[in-house]
Amino acid sequence: MDIRPILTTLRRHKTAAALIVFEVALTCAIICNALFLIQNRIARLQRPSGMVENELVAVRISNIGRAQEADALTQTDLAALRAVPGVRSVAVSNQVRYGDSAWNSGFGPKPNQQVPSASAGVYYGDTQLVDTLGLKLLAGRNFREDEIVPLSQRLKPGAPPIPVVIITRALADKLFPGQDPLGRPIYSGDEDGARVIGVVEHLMRPNEFDGPASADYSVISPTRTDYDSGLYLLRVTDPSRREEVLKAASQALTRNGPQRILSKSNDTVENMAEAFNRTDRAMVWLLGSVCAALLIVTALGIVGLASFWVQQRTKQIGVRRALGATRGQILRYFQTENFLLTSIGIVLGMVLAFAINLLLMKYYELPRLPALYLPLGALSLWLLGQLAVYGPARRAALVPPALATRAA
Repeated sequence: MDIRPILTTLRRHKTAAALIVFEVALTCAIICNALFLIQNRIARLQRPSGMVENELVAVRISNIGRAQEADALTQTDLAALRAVPGVRSVAVSNQVRYGDSAWNSGFGPKPNQQVPSASAGVYYGDTQLVDTLGLKLLAGRNFREDEIVPLSQRLKPGAPPIPVVIITRALADKLFPGQDPLGRPIYSGDEDGARVIGVVEHLMRPNEFDGPASADYSVISPTRTDYDSGLYLLRVTDPSRREEVLKAASQALTRNGPQRILSKSNDTVENMAEAFNRTDRAMVWLLGSVCAALLIVTALGIVGLASFWVQQRTKQIGVRRALGATRGQILRYFQTENFLLTSIGIVLGMVLAFAINLLLMKYYELPRLPALYLPLGALSLWLLGQLAVYGPARRAALVPPALATRAA
């Protein structure tokens, strides 16, 4: 088909054509970035924490005033919690994924690095933490009891350095790419190196202040924290008994140390995860609604403008039909016209999409928009344009030549 008549017609309707081009460009730019953000949020929601979330209960209790004999009371707490019916194992740690606090430190494969190779979450735990959280040990071993040291001793001046650690596979790949991490030391600042004795598949950090790329960078230190500096993690034998175990555990802790206060945030880890991920889920629905609304508005704009042009070009359509143009040719005329306008809008939209992505990268530390989203956005808008213009174009193709000539 000769597109010169189409270009001539569009030059006579510059304002209307520009509006469609601008609408398509804006929709393309926003949808490409919105779909990218949706994919990122969904990927965040689907990442495994490494824990058996549906079997875990988290209980935090704090002292009224100054804690006395916290280490000893922690041991009796652990014994009381293990005696609770339905409890499979118990551990005390300084933090947990989805919690409201985070302990982090920089690590590297060499001592005294000016810039750490990675920032990682630091979990304190004893021999029970790996089993209680349900972590999958890929290589090496768990801690031995003689390697566990109470936090109060770690904090004393002149305390011996931490000899061994367990790290996640993601951190091992970061610090020792392509190498076996077992037996190798990792360093935090000017501290002596701690030898890696085990690698777990996943253990997500409580937060992602350093970005999603380091979310699975975690280190488990053989340190037994006390109740006043950490929280109790209970793994149940049956997920359906979590609420029952939570209530019984709270009562056991209160009996063991009545001069203490249970935290209002005590809950199942699965409920904590639901609250933690609520913002991401809301963002997915919001961005999805924005995409749907933009596509609907764009389609309605194309339908409205095409219908207006069909009405304005009744004489032109009649003349072409009288000169022998078939209905298929009239239909293809409007489809080609829409394809040209949509293509111009898509090209401008791609440039605008990259500009928006650069702003998001600068102010929100988002990754670069993959080029794959641009052809996907283009195909979607081309298809949308053709579907939207089909109805008005078909009505134009059905106009009888004689009626069109009289209407002039």
